[in-house]
Formats: sequence, structure tokens, C-alpha cells
Amino acid sequence: MKEIIQKLASNGDEIYAKICEVMSVDEENKTADLKPLDGSSEIFDAYLVTDDENGSLYLEPKTGSLVCVVFVTKTIAVVVNPSELLKFRLKISGVEMQIDKDGFLLKKENETLKKLMGDFITACRNMVFQTNSGITIKLLTDMDFKQLETRFNNFLK
Repeated sequence: MKEIIQKLASNGDEIYAKICEVMSVDEENKTADLKPLDGSSEIFDAYLVTDDENGSLYLEPKTGSLVCVVFVTKTIAVVVNPSELLKFRLKISGVEMQIDKDGFLLKKENETLKKLMGDFITACRNMVFQTNSGITIKLLTDMDFKQLETRFNNFLK
């Protein structure tokens, strides 16, 4: 995509934009099919992201929502500024943040906040204290930790 934009700048093609309705989204290929509101021809396989491997901002629009589509050449279109989202994902190097209807994902390399919080709660629930009369093995507030763990699991992906 970067090379296409560079070639565009050197060949004098005109960049323009249209407002469209999202007809469908192909999440695997990160493209969308669009219907321009001006009645012109439908647009197929408009890009939702330019470089998903090296870091990106991915916005997955909801079918039926409105988007602005920018043509970087006469045949290549990129979706920008969706009116309604199904998924938001930001990748920067080994760090990823994702938001969708199921919750939040915060990830750095192979570590997620959900896994980290789960391990922390498990460690707290398994704490053992030594007293003057021996070792304490029953955590009286275990139910509080179980409820907290459930809340984290419902909030994070």
C-alpha cells in the first residue's frame, strides 16, 4: 500500500473520496464491499487496513453503517472514518489493544492483561500465612476474590 501511495504521488492521479454504506465485511482479508450514496457503482474489496503485519489501526465497520472511502488510485480504495464499529484494534510492535462487543484485549507479546490478572488473583487466593500457632490455610475472603475474578473475566478478553 505504501508503494501505491508513493506511485500515486508521482503520476498525477487525482485522489478523491465518497460516502458509502457498508454492504459486507471480509474480516479475514480486511476488506469491505461498499455502496456509494451518490448512486455510482458499488466498490468491492476496499481496504480496511494498509499494513496489518507491521503495526496498524484496524477499524471494522458494522454492515449498514456509513464510511468515507478514499481512492488512492482509480482502482484502489481505503475505508476511513466509519460511523459504527464492530471492532477496533491497534497494533504497535509487539503491543496490541482490541475492543469489541466481547470486551477489551490488552496484549504485550505473549502476555495479556486478562491472564496476568487471573494469575494474580489465583496467587492471592492461594496465599498462606504463618501465625504464632502454625500456618493459616483458609482464606476467609476467598469468595471476594472469586467474584473479582469473574468481573475481570467478563470485562477482559
